[in-house]
Amino acid sequence: MPTMVTFKGNPLTLVGRRIKENTPAPDFKVLSGELKEVRLADFKAKLKVITTFPSSDTPVCDLQLKAFNTHAAGFSSDVVVLGISKDLPFAQKRFCELNGIEKVTVLSDYKYSSFGLNYGLLIKELNLLARTVLIVDKNDFIRYIQIVPEITNQPDYRHALSALGEIIRQGPGLAAAGAAAAKCKPCEGGIAALPKSTIDKLLAQHRGWELVEDKKITKTFTHKDFADAKYFLDMVSAISEEQGHHPTMTLAYNKVKITLSTHAAGGLTDNDFIMARLIDELGGSE
Repeated sequence: MPTMVTFKGNPLTLVGRRIKENTPAPDFKVLSGELKEVRLADFKAKLKVITTFPSSDTPVCDLQLKAFNTHAAGFSSDVVVLGISKDLPFAQKRFCELNGIEKVTVLSDYKYSSFGLNYGLLIKELNLLARTVLIVDKNDFIRYIQIVPEITNQPDYRHALSALGEIIRQGPGLAAAGAAAAKCKPCEGGIAALPKSTIDKLLAQHRGWELVEDKKITKTFTHKDFADAKYFLDMVSAISEEQGHHPTMTLAYNKVKITLSTHAAGGLTDNDFIMARLIDELGGSE
């Protein structure tokens, strides 16, 4: 998955977790035009075509939404088209009403940046979403990713629609087991800490993390400067809040030290290693 796109030839940085085809789709939290929270689970058992764009106020994004609205009219009832940007929900709703966008469910990532961070599609320099087309199947597996390299260009609609047709013909395929994306589980009371043997096995899978007193894991991420380190800390904070599992973090100029432990268990649990992996996916440098 690319980590850069361009705007009129100028490079821009994509930040957030890295996603791959044929892996579980991360959950996300966005807002509808009525300011209601919408999540991936709200489209359970639907084949989801997700198109993201910087802003409906630009001509290319305008064309993108209208094109998908036209194509969606020919889709079966088990296919839903989602359009996600960081426009305010009010602006999105007004755009849809003025332009007759009825076949695309348009959603806003302005409040949490949840979709952008969880799918690695947030443009750091602009705080907008990249232009993409994703297809997530009925079992919530990512089956197709198209990231438009130059954000002033439109998506390749023909390629995306061809992929959609192939996914429909294939059915769930390898995703039939419906494995869910890793997510921290509530652990208020009654949860046991992992034994040392399990901790050692899990720690070996998480490069750079160190065990402290057999009860904590810690890692220090080094960045270019204070601003980059603070940006990384903010990304980790957003993901941690979504997961409901909050690390201890210290910021010292260009270094962010993160320590994970489960207070309710008095030690380490699976949640700590899930968070460690999610933090690593955010792309902080060691």
